[in-house]
Amino acid sequence: MNRLVVLILLCVALVSGCREPFEPDIKAADLTVLVVEGYLDTEGLPSQLKLSYTRNIQLDDFSLPSYPSAEVYLESASGMDYPLTDLGGGVYEFAYDIPENDDYTLRIIANDGKTYTSELIKPILTPEIIDVGFEKNENGVEVYLTTKGDQNADDFLWTYEETYAFRPKISSSYRYDSEQEDVVIRSLDERTNLCYRGEVSSDLILETSSRFEDQFVFRQSITQIPQNDERLSVRYSILISQKALDKKASEFWEILRKNTNDLGSIFSPLPSNIRGNIKNDQDPTLPVVGYVSLGTVKQERYFIDVSEVVPWRAEVPEYYGCYIEPDTVLMEKYGQAFASGSFVPVVAIIPEGAFNPIGFQGAERRCTDCTLRGTNVKPDFWED
Repeated sequence: MNRLVVLILLCVALVSGCREPFEPDIKAADLTVLVVEGYLDTEGLPSQLKLSYTRNIQLDDFSLPSYPSAEVYLESASGMDYPLTDLGGGVYEFAYDIPENDDYTLRIIANDGKTYTSELIKPILTPEIIDVGFEKNENGVEVYLTTKGDQNADDFLWTYEETYAFRPKISSSYRYDSEQEDVVIRSLDERTNLCYRGEVSSDLILETSSRFEDQFVFRQSITQIPQNDERLSVRYSILISQKALDKKASEFWEILRKNTNDLGSIFSPLPSNIRGNIKNDQDPTLPVVGYVSLGTVKQERYFIDVSEVVPWRAEVPEYYGCYIEPDTVLMEKYGQAFASGSFVPVVAIIPEGAFNPIGFQGAERRCTDCTLRGTNVKPDFWED
């Protein structure tokens, strides 16, 4: 038995000692390839097409990614053209209600003279989202949806946007007014004790409805919010977009999803080798990465309040070490303590029987001002 243990330890030591970084002997090359990404809604919901260039990951180039300037339009088989609006940064907006019974071709005319054309695209009618809900589990909260495929829509891609309300560690309704040389109450526009943050998820969520009985996709997981995550500290909103894909588009996104998950593996397909439905008109053999789809996008917005998931105690690293300073800043020292803005009045000290404070206890601004991490402007869609 002891000999076996010694042998195992020896093998572990040898393996650990021989591990060295693997750097394949590949010559650096210009792999700048056009990347095209978009799912254009056919019922007028503003949707985006994104154009960019790949970069060689072997080069020590930390510059911002480059975007082509181009004229982009959708051309119908019946002869109608639908130009996309250039929003800058390689983003082009499509906002047309177009016939779903027509066929379409996307055309890109880049400023370098190169042109690109998509294969013929047939719009797909996406079924409605049947239900969105959540379940609290040992890991936190899982948000899910239920839908049903049909003979025309079997493969689905889901994307989502998150927005959440949050509060700072320490709430303050006061600010120092340098003109009055006094502490005043903040107006509603100046509030720093309730803010909103949001982001678009980069997750690729794919599923094929024919894998299930009657093509009924029940409680498809969309996202998992870890226990005590700040997103559920006040109120949370998720906007889920459901998009039906044709089989070829589904295969493309599945390859891209695996490539994203396995990034760094020598067995992952190189991005420049992931072809889609776009080709270079001048030389069809040149690689173009991306896939453009057309169809109806079905969306559902869902809210979760912290009261629905209690107990939930948010843990926010940015607020570690936050506390209210016990010493009182008297009126004659307001300017000295609060004028810089890095230290904020928090608690008014009012003697018994008096109406006006004689001073304030304060705290660091990072602990009291949520606008350092978000906006105090409530989104138009927000429901309290």
